[in-house]
Amino acid sequence: MHKMLTVSGVAVIAMYLLGGTSARHEIFPWPQLSAAKKMVTGEQAATPSRYTFDDKQRLIADESKTAVTCPIQTDRTAVLLILGQSNAANHAGQRYRSDYGARVVNAFDKRCFIAASPHLGSTDTMGEYWTLLGNKLIASGQNDSVILAPLAYSGSPVARWATGGDLNPVLVDTVKQLQDSGYRITSVLWVQGEADLVHGTTGEAYQERFLSMVDTLRQNGVEAPIYISIASKCLEPSNGGFKEHIPDNAIVRAQLALSRSGHGIREGVNSDALLDGDDRYDDCHFRGTAGEKVSQAWLNLLHGVHLESSR
Repeated sequence: MHKMLTVSGVAVIAMYLLGGTSARHEIFPWPQLSAAKKMVTGEQAATPSRYTFDDKQRLIADESKTAVTCPIQTDRTAVLLILGQSNAANHAGQRYRSDYGARVVNAFDKRCFIAASPHLGSTDTMGEYWTLLGNKLIASGQNDSVILAPLAYSGSPVARWATGGDLNPVLVDTVKQLQDSGYRITSVLWVQGEADLVHGTTGEAYQERFLSMVDTLRQNGVEAPIYISIASKCLEPSNGGFKEHIPDNAIVRAQLALSRSGHGIREGVNSDALLDGDDRYDDCHFRGTAGEKVSQAWLNLLHGVHLESSR
């Protein structure tokens, strides 16, 4: 009797392990069993959502958005092309909306929507701080209208943006859509670097790939200054990061070198230095306090450029 129980137990464990392995690797008999279940029970209907994503998980539609006539660009209009990874995308801990109606808009696919988190054009569906920056630009008197054109992908290394990367053609298409809408980009804001630090990208490779992306922008008629943020900090394995952050690292050195290299590249906001632990809700992504600090820092940078151009 004891022997029979032992054999039965071994058989059950073997079946469990086989089932788990076949499910993970899609080998017999899991696909066949799964197909049989679908034939009997039918496909489970997807839960309705207000959001629609493309094949790269970029937010491309939101039923709550308010479409408006795109503002006509004047010399007091800021047209901001926003690029990078999650801390440039809809992954912040605080949502914002335009305080000025259609004077701050989210431009996407040749259409304009009153700016409100989350933005169309980037991944994730949480908050962002670019709308807050738009509000600040108008409140400061620097601009009468602000066009936000975000294109940010969570976890994207710089190689994906360079020539040959899968995001490079999307970048070109976004630029052309803005141009077809009658917009001339006034600033490019780049917030990225955390993924490359984790991946072990060398400083030389980072600079080469970033400059390749810059070449793409220049070849497609973007003459605006390109602001490269000093951004490499994203901690904890749950975020794909490390336990501790070393401020002086290869990516930061590459970003600083690029900001001094010419090519219309300027130093952007140093979020590594500006933010403390309390500003990141999960040791990586920006909470509301970070959005306030970073948007103010961007305002100061763009205000300085505005003063220079007014002289």
